Amino acid sequence: MSFCCGASMIGTKGTLKHIRTQIHNVPILFCPVCHRIEIHYLVENEYEILAEYAHGDGAAEVDFAEYVDGKDQILHDNCVNHEGEEPLDIVRSQIDMGLDLLSVAKTIGDTEWEEQLKKRLKMLSARRDKLKNKKTSKRP
Repeated sequence: MSFCCGASMIGTKGTLKHIRTQIHNVPILFCPVCHRIEIHYLVENEYEILAEYAHGDGAAEVDFAEYVDGKDQILHDNCVNHEGEEPLDIVRSQIDMGLDLLSVAKTIGDTEWEEQLKKRLKMLSARRDKLKNKKTSKRP
């Protein structure tokens, strides 16, 4: 499981740009709070090699999936949430984990961590409310 700023990251695939080359279907981890993106640690080396070769060849676009063995299931086994899930469910799950971590922070007396978690929980709650309002406004 990968964490960023108190939230667990979501496993997905994305397009990343390396200099002038776009690399599609790269397994990435995405933070729903701060929107940070990381290349999945199991394919970082392959990504770097492919990116350098593609750039050296002057390729404008490449598909990561064509050059790397199908590690898809293994890559996202350690992710708590995945891109295909309902956004509201993802945010609720993130809030639950944040509350659990807040409890741990209080138990060990880490006030700095508590404040960071409270800030993130406020952001997640605002996101949850926005998603709820969006969902209710779509109903006839």
